[in-house]
Parts: sequence; structure tokens; C-alpha cells
Amino acid sequence: MALPAATSGSTPVSPSAAGDLDAMFDLAPVSLWIEDYGDLKRKLDGWRAEGITDLVAHLQAEPQRISDCMALLKVLRVNQHTLKLFGADSEQTLLGALDRVFRGDMSATVVHELDQLWRGQLSFESETVNYALDGRRLDVRVRARVLPGYEDSWSRVLVALDDVTERVAAQRLRDESAMYARSLFDRSPVSLWVEDFSAVRSLMETIRSRGITDFATFIKVHPDFVTRCMQEIRVIDVNHETLRMFGAPDLQTLLGNLPRIFRDEMRESFAEQLQDLWNGKTVQHREVLNYSLSGEVLNIHMQFAVQDDRLDTWDLVLVSLVDITARKKAEAYLEYLGKHDVLTQLCNRTYYTEELNRLSRKGPWPVSIVAIDLNGLKQVNDLEGHAAGDTLLRRMGEVLDKAVDLPAWPARIGGDEFAVLLPMTDERGAEAMRERILTLLEMNNQFHAGQSGHALSLAIGLATCHGDEPLEAALQRADRAMYEDKSRYYESTEADRRR
Repeated sequence: MALPAATSGSTPVSPSAAGDLDAMFDLAPVSLWIEDYGDLKRKLDGWRAEGITDLVAHLQAEPQRISDCMALLKVLRVNQHTLKLFGADSEQTLLGALDRVFRGDMSATVVHELDQLWRGQLSFESETVNYALDGRRLDVRVRARVLPGYEDSWSRVLVALDDVTERVAAQRLRDESAMYARSLFDRSPVSLWVEDFSAVRSLMETIRSRGITDFATFIKVHPDFVTRCMQEIRVIDVNHETLRMFGAPDLQTLLGNLPRIFRDEMRESFAEQLQDLWNGKTVQHREVLNYSLSGEVLNIHMQFAVQDDRLDTWDLVLVSLVDITARKKAEAYLEYLGKHDVLTQLCNRTYYTEELNRLSRKGPWPVSIVAIDLNGLKQVNDLEGHAAGDTLLRRMGEVLDKAVDLPAWPARIGGDEFAVLLPMTDERGAEAMRERILTLLEMNNQFHAGQSGHALSLAIGLATCHGDEPLEAALQRADRAMYEDKSRYYESTEADRRR
């Protein structure tokens, strides 16, 4: 079948020229189809005569109408590239298997094409899926045009198909990769932030161009610069873990409350971060404090990295935040246990020894020592058990905790032995501390009088070091004074027992 001849009113085409056109059609390096849309036009004209105005709604209301329209299209001729593309050995083979070529869900693109024709456009473009006769999927770009001279009948339409399978596959692969990366970002168990630091970089380059070289001194003199930099950071995106960690229902709520999250101690750590950036350190990690929207303190391990391909702009920065609050609490508790006596909640002997060594080296002088021994604890343990003795020790801890204020502090240094270290305190201050302890002791005994048969009784010794002798010497004097007081207690107790 030859290409359509020229119609009346057009320039006549010579037989040789017509042959050239026919050869060009057949040998073109793109899939070409000559189709007859005449029956389709009559169908559309009939619907328009029936009063149909919205073709898309009309087709979607009854999907079978789409199939009916597709069945009205007649393929008159295809070229050699079409046969090669679809794996057909002849035109007859291809035309006899069009149901295998045009299958699957093509309705969306067909409706788009029909709507363009309905609106009076004599050409259209779309992308759809066809299938080769061997079952291969072909992503094709469709370009169609009603040929000149057939505008009234649509009986000759030239359709060109571009094979875009490789491009679509590559795009699909990119989309899948992007979706995978997005899924990793959104579902990461670590809080992730994507930020733009380009405005911060511009501010720093501006002051660098003014000849500033000592950035640390500059931000101390101009603390408002740090505040300005914090305000210029643009948060591009965060993941789900970030919203959960900070108690935000959505991204907009989080971004609207950033001053509540990054405040107080954060300013100092951010100044250190700026100092590192000034020195060219674009990958950083440090521990900081943030706050959730409910006001809860969050201990955070932050990792900050300007992306390698954005080192000239800083417009893409990835920040990861790991909540280490539980770890910090555990560390603090372990540190507390290492320095405190669990039973009395007072400082333990380890801390007491460390502080004695520190005071021996540095003072401040004078340093007074109150050495204390709990009378009668062994007898209570022997007669009533260690639970009763532990009760006395806990009461002793209550008394000393209430009696002693910083910078002095009390410690349990043995089974029934206690001590109070009093920096910057002379003999009069030490004596005042003894009186205060004894006063609170009497109040404690009165409070517990009806609950147990035991009153707390203490042996106390005092000593003061003015820095002109080893602190150890004063400690020994306090111990001797305490043991003398203890001897007097037992002598008095024995005399009372004999009477």
C-alpha cells in the first residue's frame, strides 16, 4: 500500500517523488504507523450530538467505552522499523496480533489522547506501554498527527513510536533508589536532619574578608554573631525518629518550635561548632543538651557533616542525633555509687580520701575535721540483728545530711565511723558544727522515740589545721578526741549499769 496521494488544492507529487516518500516511510529509523481514525471520529461526533460535553467523565463512567473506541482504530500500514521493534516477521503477522501488542492498562493514556482529539487538537503526544510479540515490555513515546487534507475525516493519521524503554528503566531504577534512600532516611532509628548552612558560611566569609583571624575572640566580643548564625540555619528535612524524639506531631510543629529545642547550654556548644567550621573542620561530633517540646532534657551525641560535594557552599549538611540520656543517667548513677554510701546516702570513704588528698595540697585553709563514731551499734547488731543496726545508720545519715551544708560535707568512712570535712572553717566553726549535729540528733531521737527503743548516741572529736602542719596530723587529733569522748561514754554507761 502506497502513502496517501496529495489531495485537491495541494501541490501535485510526481510518481518518482511519491516513490521516494514511500521508501522514506518504510526505511525511517523510527516506528511509523498509518492509521484510520474515521470510525472514531464518527463515534465522537455522535456523542457530541447527543449532548456529551465532558468526554473524560463520559469514558470513565463506563470503562467499556474506552475499549470500544480503541477497537475503532484501523492500522493501514507500518514500516520496517516497527516490525523489528515488535519482533514481527511481516506486516500481516503484526496486524494479526495487535491484541498482544496493545494490552495491559492503557486506558489512562488512551483517555488522554481521545480528550485531546475531542478538544479539536489534530495531534497529540503521550507515553504508554506496548508489548513485543515475544512478550517484551516496551515503553514508548507516542506522537500522532492527522495528515494534512484529512482533517475532516481523520482517515489518515501518522503515528510515530519512540522506544524509550531504556530511559524509562533507568528512571525507574533512579526512582527506586531514591525511594530506598528515602525509606532508610525516614525509618532510621537515629534522628536525622538535613540542613542548609550556606547563610552561616556567608556570614563567616564576610567577617573573614574584614581581616578577622582570631575567631574565638571575635565571638566572645560579639556574642550576637553566634545568635545570628543559629537563626540563619535552614532545616530542610527531618525523619520520623526526630519527630518522636522531640515529641512533635509533624515537621511544621517541630520547625515552629526550634527555639524551645535548641536553647540554654546549646549556645555554647554551637559556638564551639562554629569555631571548628572556621578552622575547616566540616565533620564534627560532640555531646550536647537539647530539649523536647515537653521540656524534658535530652542528652545528645551529635554528628555533623557537610557533604563532600557541597564543601564550597555548605548548603547540604547531614546531622545525626543519638539520644544518650539513659546512658548519661546510668553513668551518673554509677558515679554516684562510686562516691556515696548506699545505706546512708552520704559520701563514702573513697570520696573522703580523695578530698582529704585534695585539701592537703590546696586547702583552702583553715580546714576543720569532725570525727564521729556511733555508740552502741555493735550491741544493737548482736542483740537485734543487722536490720536494726541499719536503721540506726540510716537515721545517722539523715541527721548529718540536714546538719551539714556546702562547701562542707559528711561521709561514712567505716561501719560506725563518720566524718565531716569543713574547708575554710576554724575552731569556732567546728564547735558550731558539733552543736548543730547534737541539736538535730536530739530532734531525731525525739521523733523516733515511739518507733524504736534506741536513741542515737555519738562520740565526737574536733581538730583544725591552719596549713602549718600536715592535714593528717589534724585528722589524728580529731580521732584521738573522738576516742576519748567514746571512752567517757562507755565509762558513764558502765557506772549507770552498776548503779
